[in-house]
Amino acid sequence: QVHLVESGGGSVQDGGSLRLSCRLSGDSYGNYCMGWFRQAPGKEREGVAAINPSGTNARHGDSVKGRFTISQDSAKNTLYLQMNSLKPGDSAMYYCAAERTPCAVTMMPTGYKQWGQGTQVTVSS
Repeated sequence: QVHLVESGGGSVQDGGSLRLSCRLSGDSYGNYCMGWFRQAPGKEREGVAAINPSGTNARHGDSVKGRFTISQDSAKNTLYLQMNSLKPGDSAMYYCAAERTPCAVTMMPTGYKQWGQGTQVTVSS
C-alpha cells in the first residue's frame, strides 16, 4: 500500500517562499509519476506541477511558472515543490499525488490514484 505524506506548509507573507515535501512509502519511488495539486475553499482542485519517474520531464501550471519548481530525490523517496514569490492567491491546501507506471506527466487529478492528506499554505498580504 503506497502512502504519501506532505510537509512544509505554513503561513508566509506576500513575496515569501516555502518548500513542500512529499515522502512516498510502500513501493519504489521510481515506479511513479508524481504531481502537486492545490485546492482553495470553494474552488476545484488545480494541478500545480508534475514530473515523470526519471525527472527528465516536468510541467508547471501557467499560474505558477517561473515561481514554483517541482523536483525529486529518488534516493530519499521524496518529491519537492519550491515555491517562491508567493502571492495571497496561492493560499490553498496542497496535495501530492502518485500514479504507478505506465503513467503520464499530467496535471489532471484524474490521472492519479494515490493522494496524500495535504499541507496548508497561507499567504498574507
